[in-house]
Amino acid sequence: MKVLVTGGLGFIGSHTVVELQNEGFEVVIIDNLSNSSEEVLKGIVAITGKTPIFEKMDLREKSAVQNFFKKHSDINGVIHFAASKAVNESVENPLLYYENNINTLVYILQELQQKPEAHFIFSSSCTVYGEADVMPITEDAPIKEALSPYGNTKQIGEEIINEACKVSGINAILLRYFNPMGAHPTAEIGELPIGVPQNLIPFITQTGIGLRQELSVYGDDYPTPDGTCIRDYIHVVDLAKAHVIALQRLMNKKNIAKVEVFNLGTGTGRSVLEVINTFEKVSGQKLPYKVVGRREGDIISAYANTDKANKVLGWKAKSTLEQALTSAWKWEQKIRS
Repeated sequence: MKVLVTGGLGFIGSHTVVELQNEGFEVVIIDNLSNSSEEVLKGIVAITGKTPIFEKMDLREKSAVQNFFKKHSDINGVIHFAASKAVNESVENPLLYYENNINTLVYILQELQQKPEAHFIFSSSCTVYGEADVMPITEDAPIKEALSPYGNTKQIGEEIINEACKVSGINAILLRYFNPMGAHPTAEIGELPIGVPQNLIPFITQTGIGLRQELSVYGDDYPTPDGTCIRDYIHVVDLAKAHVIALQRLMNKKNIAKVEVFNLGTGTGRSVLEVINTFEKVSGQKLPYKVVGRREGDIISAYANTDKANKVLGWKAKSTLEQALTSAWKWEQKIRS
């Protein structure tokens, strides 16, 4: 089966392409290279021995999306990653986020709804829960008012998918992930942010390698055991495998609803200082950091209840925080050598 992976040269997208190809899927990648590089293709080929089809295009161009689906009329499975994803940037530039994250989703769904049957996996986020009342967070937790335009685009995106599936042959799975991290164990692909990283782990590894002078810890006065924010850090390879399992679930008609939702995390919350201390252990590096003011849009704590994904999808995160950080450090050392 031929599958479209949008944003397939990005961090999670590229790892998912690897897992899809390992399972025998023919993959077509769309990426506009706004936060990725065509060099990632070499890493995918090095791992799998297969070259995916790659089309450089901007999904905000509706006519380009229409032409793509005419050209690849046999595609009826889509894993949709392409989106802007930095909370802080979304606060500063909300209209970019609404254009990039909402318009592109609509254009793809408009093409899929013309097919008698289509399978759609959506890259959602735990940000849809906002500041949750109860930990760990289950899929039944209320969707609260978003704390950032980024989080709002994920909430709106989920609503759009639900409405589209009601009136079409599209079946969808919404995967709400917590905090992806790490790199492929081969160190052929990994997280490669353009400019200053917005995520904690690449900021840690870039500081460890000497690219950044010091790490900024955004606030140490939160109501948590050590005062820093708590997140659920999941290895990107575990996350990628879940997308393949979700797609196969739809293809095999195992889904029990037109739209299903699953949390993807480890089920364990780790504070920023815990992650820093663990990195220092696995790398042998002392990490210079300073505490700065809180960052707008950040929530205090978020970690997943993964019972539903474990039981219904038959998926479970297997890698430890130590293993994930070790892979991220190995990747950072490789790309800087």
